[in-house]
Amino acid sequence: MTLEALFKGRMVDISGMMARLRDAAKAEGLPFGERNMTYNSRLAQELSKWAEAKGNIEAFNHAVFHAYFAEGRNIGEVNELIEVAKAAGLDPEEAQQVLKERSFERAVDGDWERSRRMGIRAVPTFVMNDQILVGAQPEAALDEFIRSGMRH
Repeated sequence: MTLEALFKGRMVDISGMMARLRDAAKAEGLPFGERNMTYNSRLAQELSKWAEAKGNIEAFNHAVFHAYFAEGRNIGEVNELIEVAKAAGLDPEEAQQVLKERSFERAVDGDWERSRRMGIRAVPTFVMNDQILVGAQPEAALDEFIRSGMRH
């Protein structure tokens, strides 16, 4: 779906939003390419749970982030995700089987249900003890959130 279709009727300045995201990514040294599409990430979430079980979640999540935000690849497509898994050092044949069988569908459903119960509606959301911090945050805000949570 195009970003225009996603935000239709919501008075969103897409070019301004993308400029802010690009600036935030640049400030953090993250790759961020031009894009005008959004893709369903459900299968990527399921493959991420598999990568976590394999002890390779960090490499996979970096690879899927780069594929989506830097390259604008459709992470809703099985073949794209298999390539992402391979780039992260995971077995592409096993990745294909996991996606075909939807082996981690229930695990992701559980994560979504837990988020709903907690009232989480945005990504990222940070939770520690009884505190919640929503949205991308500068390092100083995250440090203070952690310190504050440790005091409780």
